[in-house]
Amino acid sequence: MENIQAQKQNKEALFRIRHLKKYFPIKKKSFSRTQDYVHANESITLDIYKGETLGLVGESGCGKSTFGRTLLQIYPATSGSILYYGATIADVNPAYARKAIRQLPKIYPHYCIEKKEMDELLARQAQLAEGVTDAELDEKILNKSRELENRFANMLRIAGGLLAHKDLNKVSAALMAQFEADVAVAKIRNEIRNLEVQKELSPSAAAEDVKKIQELEAKLPTLEAAAASKKEAVEALREEARNEADFDELEAEKDEGLDLNKLSRDEIRPLRKDMQIIFQDPYSSLDTRMTLGNIIGEGVIAHGMLPRAKGEEYNSYIQEVMGECGLAPYFIHRYPHQFSGGQRQRIGIARALAVKPGFVVCDEAVSALDVSIQSQIINLLSDLKRDRQLTYLFITHDLSVVKYISDRIAVMYLGMLVELTDSDKLFAKPLHPYTQALLKAIPRTDVENQEISVLEGDIPSAVHPPEGCRFHTRCIYCMENCSHFEPALREVEEGHFVACHLLDMPEEERRSYMAEKEAEDLARIHELDAKSREALAQHAAAQEK
Repeated sequence: MENIQAQKQNKEALFRIRHLKKYFPIKKKSFSRTQDYVHANESITLDIYKGETLGLVGESGCGKSTFGRTLLQIYPATSGSILYYGATIADVNPAYARKAIRQLPKIYPHYCIEKKEMDELLARQAQLAEGVTDAELDEKILNKSRELENRFANMLRIAGGLLAHKDLNKVSAALMAQFEADVAVAKIRNEIRNLEVQKELSPSAAAEDVKKIQELEAKLPTLEAAAASKKEAVEALREEARNEADFDELEAEKDEGLDLNKLSRDEIRPLRKDMQIIFQDPYSSLDTRMTLGNIIGEGVIAHGMLPRAKGEEYNSYIQEVMGECGLAPYFIHRYPHQFSGGQRQRIGIARALAVKPGFVVCDEAVSALDVSIQSQIINLLSDLKRDRQLTYLFITHDLSVVKYISDRIAVMYLGMLVELTDSDKLFAKPLHPYTQALLKAIPRTDVENQEISVLEGDIPSAVHPPEGCRFHTRCIYCMENCSHFEPALREVEEGHFVACHLLDMPEEERRSYMAEKEAEDLARIHELDAKSREALAQHAAAQEK
């Protein structure tokens, strides 16, 4: 299985996205037997860490907003996995986990067959001479990795090394018993957590909430003892399997993450308040029939954070959130049409933060605003991140903005990630040709006589994307491999991930090749410029006659 390690060991992942795809079907032509799709996101793999701001940049239409909405399950993913660590499997009690546990004895033999094929491909790769690459073999390994991820990943994550046990029926029964016990404990803890939030926001109901909390806490010791007993039984089976040949390899696949792609609508609903979005358009994203107070408080009521939508406590909390976002308390009864664009964006921010989320997708949150208002909103987002320990996915096409606010930056082209690294490193040392082209198009005040270059060519169709590297149709460094084989996103330096065949070449050879191609491109530009001047001169001469 493909595994991208954390940049720094002290960082804790909030999301682990693996081979994520999102396709949109388009209307069939009359009498057509084939179904075409828009390839909005293609095999995206990355981690998002708690407390960071991850910037996502790229040209318009490259799939940035689609990725953010798929991450939040506004759009269901076509394939791949989104592991979420802000809640446990026991908290949600998903059907996919129960199914994976029950089917362990049936599914694991099929995994062994597929894994054997993968090992054979890896063995062939290991036999290659040092410095020699096989793009076709690399692509086969990549596709097999995606297949294993889609079909068997949840079984491996839940069971881990237990799959090496000789009696998988016994393992399945023990895991199911532990799961049921953990769910019972998690249910009580979640009820206590929700009551504590209500107690904090509604002082009038505090006494009643305290009594309920005490009753629930009294039930916990018995349930926790039962869960500990079931866990001991599972660990005993794990010890029995520890001496088996495949144990260590299987145990390394164990993961406590919750796969959001496998959750139903009802299962994902309790997590909605933990994951919010600030929409791009501050005008169309607000209901014109609702007052500001109702817009902000709708999620609060829907998730049971306050018992009533009316009353002093409700208004007090909504005004508190408004104040954090720079909105005056007396705005609470006004309607969206009475506010400016910047104020409307603040309303969108307040709506997202009212339910106390831990993760927020900022989808082009400042693109519709003028420069002065942009800086205000960005400063506001930075302050809220610090005060509330938030994690952001900041989507934009403006590299100047993303540099200011982001800890790391991911660059996307036509639905695929092409580069991912620290913000400072990306601007100091971009490695992918697309990233380099984007940075060259940014006007700079700290450089004299800067030559602004604009990336030539049009973005290819997302319905029929190019084979191989999707950027090869516009890349001046294009090689033969680029048009046939998709490059894998790999770590070329610590914390610096790039998807480019150029990096398969030795450094000196790569520099020489790039210099040669740049010289050829410059000569071509000069030739076109000369032809253009000649044509203009001929036109001017014809006009004089």
